[in-house]
Amino acid sequence: MIVKIDFNSDEAIYIQLRNQIIMGIATDRIREGDTLPSVRQMAEYVGINMHTVNKAYSVLRQEGFLKLDRRKGAVVSLDVDKYQALEEMKQNLDVVLACGICRNISRQEVHQLVDFIYDAYLNGCTGCEKNSGDGSE
Repeated sequence: MIVKIDFNSDEAIYIQLRNQIIMGIATDRIREGDTLPSVRQMAEYVGINMHTVNKAYSVLRQEGFLKLDRRKGAVVSLDVDKYQALEEMKQNLDVVLACGICRNISRQEVHQLVDFIYDAYLNGCTGCEKNSGDGSE
């Protein structure tokens, strides 16, 4: 499992780890039923504190991405409530879209970007930078 943490980022490390795991699930690099490394193993692999990994795993459990089992550890188990997921997406997108509008990003550019990112996930690619979806190939 490849995890990229930016130690210079303003984003909390546990959030970065959470996001990396979610992106792994979205691209099928991590599948339902897979067991994630133990808290200790992940902490050593990434070079972070065990409490940070534990917090990321706890958040993922609360969000319905993981089940924590004393014997098996952290197991990917997607407890999907589509309505709740759509509500969470809407809340997250509200601010992102407001920022885009303030920066004169058009509806068409937003749609192109969303399509590009969605297609990248379907093709197992996160963070693909060849074409950012802005129409400038």
